[in-house]
Amino acid sequence: MNLPLGIYTDSGVLAGSIEGQKVFADLLQKTVMPAGPEVCFLDFAGISVATTSFLRDSVIAYRNHARSTWPTIYPVCANLAPRVKEELHSFLKERGDAFVICQRGANGHVSDVELIGQIDGKQGVALRGVLDLGESDAPGLRAHVGEEVAATAWNNRLVALVDKGILIEVSGGRNKRYRPVLKGLLYGA
Repeated sequence: MNLPLGIYTDSGVLAGSIEGQKVFADLLQKTVMPAGPEVCFLDFAGISVATTSFLRDSVIAYRNHARSTWPTIYPVCANLAPRVKEELHSFLKERGDAFVICQRGANGHVSDVELIGQIDGKQGVALRGVLDLGESDAPGLRAHVGEEVAATAWNNRLVALVDKGILIEVSGGRNKRYRPVLKGLLYGA
């Protein structure tokens, strides 16, 4: 699913809380819940500036709503201009939050997948472990990382990453498995 944000401006600027709330409401109306896990690209092509208040009340609000209401939708920001990326990164970092971003061509090809913002240390350990393995369940992650923590702690970390749209939960019989929302996801240096 691709939701272009450029349709909401003629100037390449998305600004203000009220405008963000209007875009949020429109994005909700345009969203169709897929049967299985699917990435929803919030496409910033053509947008040169977006304010924190706009991003908070549109993109972040949409991500939070989608992840709490539609378990099969995983929002990702695509085609962020440098100033928009900087604004979103600063806002996320202040909140201790994170978002997956990428570049996406007209043909749908995805590249430059990265995580911006910040996640807490234990979730970061879990994310790095899943990125190392490509896909894992909590027991496999625990064994890979070698940290002797209860399985519930690993499950809680993984679920928190799913709630943020960073990992996708894949049903695998009795055990839930987790994988990055997009292949090639980079986290940290």
